[in-house]
Amino acid sequence: MAYKILFGQSYYLRFDPKLWDAMQPYPPLGTMYAASYIRSHGYEVALFDAMLAESEEEWAKSLDEHEPHYAVIFEDNFNYLSKMCLLRMREAAFTMINMAKDRGCVVILCGADATDHYAEYLSQGADFVLLGEGEETLAELLGQLSAGKDASQIIGLASLATLHPARRPDISKLDILPFPAWDLIDVQKYKQTWLEHHGFFSMNMVTTRGCPYHCNWCAKPIWGQRYHSRSPENVAAEMKWLKQTCQPDHIWFADDIFGLKPNWIEEFAILLKEQDAVIPFKCLQRADLVNEKTALALAKAGCKTVWLGAESGSQKILDAMDKGDKVQDIYRAAALLQKNNIEVGFFLQFGYPGETWEDIQKTLKMVRECMPDDVGISVSYPLPGTKFFERVKLELGEKQNWTDSNDLAMLYHGPYPQEFYRILHGRVHYEFRIKKAFAKKDFKKIFKTPYYFAGLLITELQLRRYVNNSQRLIAND
Repeated sequence: MAYKILFGQSYYLRFDPKLWDAMQPYPPLGTMYAASYIRSHGYEVALFDAMLAESEEEWAKSLDEHEPHYAVIFEDNFNYLSKMCLLRMREAAFTMINMAKDRGCVVILCGADATDHYAEYLSQGADFVLLGEGEETLAELLGQLSAGKDASQIIGLASLATLHPARRPDISKLDILPFPAWDLIDVQKYKQTWLEHHGFFSMNMVTTRGCPYHCNWCAKPIWGQRYHSRSPENVAAEMKWLKQTCQPDHIWFADDIFGLKPNWIEEFAILLKEQDAVIPFKCLQRADLVNEKTALALAKAGCKTVWLGAESGSQKILDAMDKGDKVQDIYRAAALLQKNNIEVGFFLQFGYPGETWEDIQKTLKMVRECMPDDVGISVSYPLPGTKFFERVKLELGEKQNWTDSNDLAMLYHGPYPQEFYRILHGRVHYEFRIKKAFAKKDFKKIFKTPYYFAGLLITELQLRRYVNNSQRLIAND
């Protein structure tokens, strides 16, 4: 009997209003890797892509069309929003489980939220939950089930029959993996969407799995502290294939850290040049890993943008986060990248325990002086499995996850009330837009600066009111 497997995932861009408006969709790489891996083991596979779908009803239609024996909801573990375990997407996953069970499917789950809360997914009707990475466990599970054998003792698997589920070792030699199953994705739909909204076409890739650093707010339910890398030869080969086959204008490398291994970026840049495989790209880097050599190599490889996890301009807060780098590293990295004509983005995080108004001012000063090309702002977000979560878990209420990416709810007792951080979010953006408009001589935006100045003044006054009230309360105590 030939068993058909339908892969899917539960991140629907439609259910995330802020990112739906931004409209920068990428297909689910993690799901595509799993489908490709299982197909290489001889199974017939299909893939439902929720990213641009309207609702779970399209999953139901896909189930009816393919009539799979196995429905595998395999989340994109390279998508940071999947790792954040948004409540709206959890609800979608539960709905998808029920739809698959109603059609008689064996339902298998894999993802960050499912790994952290496997009992909840099993209670919703899932037959099995793959803990952590997933591909090898899934292949073994399908082999056992297809042969009519017991699967309860498989390492890396949770089910109602599993007493003590344990994780299996991760795949360390990533070059053995087949490239993602791009043939199962409607690439033209993505291309059309990007061209209509942005005038260029961006695709996604990954070169690594995991992160070895110890930032205590960063959840790592899939790979933990482990870090494995593809060879520069393997990545260059995929990039050349994408350039010849899909003609993207841009690549987004979704790695937690791009090119951590010594000389990896330098070798990658040489290979891309030799194979005519250069495509402009953006990636993530740690500030303390950027030096003159890596900045130059990134530029030669075609890097257009580097996002840095700056988080804070206060060394006190960076130390409290166990970031392991220094504020001066951020200044130096931004300067070196800009010197090599590489755009710089800063991820900023406010509301970490112990952060004061003075610490916030240091972050604003850092943004002012480094002049990044873009900023992404969030509040500290406690997720299971982190030291930060353990520190604040007694303060958590019934809601322990954001509903969508624009939620920005303070899930614990932050230094200031939740509304303070919503105002701060606007205040940072008002000043940032003013400075960028004049720095780039963008006259269209310069005309908007009276509005930005007004917003900056109002939000600054509102923030200072919160600060003054807080100081009075402390004084009265």
